[in-house]
Amino acid sequence: MDDSLIVKKTRHPIRNTLLALFVVLFCTIIIIGFYYGIRGYRTYRDAVSEQSLEEQVDEIRDRDHFTRYSELSDFYIKAVISVEDCRFEQHGGIDPISILRALWVDIKTQSFEEGGSTITQQVAKNMLFTQEKKIERKVAEVFAAVALESNYEKNEIFELYVNTAYFGSGYYGIYDAAMGYYGKTPSKLTDYEAAMLAGLPNAPSVYSPDTNMDLAVRRVRQVLDSMVENDILTEEEAEAIMSEAPKV
Repeated sequence: MDDSLIVKKTRHPIRNTLLALFVVLFCTIIIIGFYYGIRGYRTYRDAVSEQSLEEQVDEIRDRDHFTRYSELSDFYIKAVISVEDCRFEQHGGIDPISILRALWVDIKTQSFEEGGSTITQQVAKNMLFTQEKKIERKVAEVFAAVALESNYEKNEIFELYVNTAYFGSGYYGIYDAAMGYYGKTPSKLTDYEAAMLAGLPNAPSVYSPDTNMDLAVRRVRQVLDSMVENDILTEEEAEAIMSEAPKV
């Protein structure tokens, strides 16, 4: 018998097996996605069933010391967007690039700490959901983020973010954080102070200057490095801002 025919006969079962496994895997992913999609949508609907998204936004805006976008420094706004969601102005609430990058980091580190959440998703989480890490909650964030982007301007979403974020040491919202840490309103912050507050919501219990000044200063460096990477600052400008850091 021709040896080439033997090779072909042995190759086909392997190829067919791999194809079957691929089909099974693909169908499994579709089923899981559909399952969590339904659960996530139900979680979102439950969150807005008693009080609509619009009512919850109005409630936040009625809080004492709600800080408007116009009351924030341009530096602070750019620092937050740079370190938290550099494509905030371009995406529609969900950033597939960030999600894939976060997934890759999670797989490499096996930490599953990277969320890939946009600023809009974080607003949704702060407004509607608990901090519990569940797949259906993350899916619910997506539905809420799309709803926010459909009904509010980017400036309004950014306002909601900085007014609902936790900054550590018991401070919720940028006004309380600026007054609590520095004794001044958000518009009066120096660039260094603004960079400090821009970096806190990522891990407020870790980066709070009241908890660990050394880690807080390192976080400021990360914020400034992200601004350099995104062509917002030059290396020289970042170094000048870092010169304001307290000696630790």
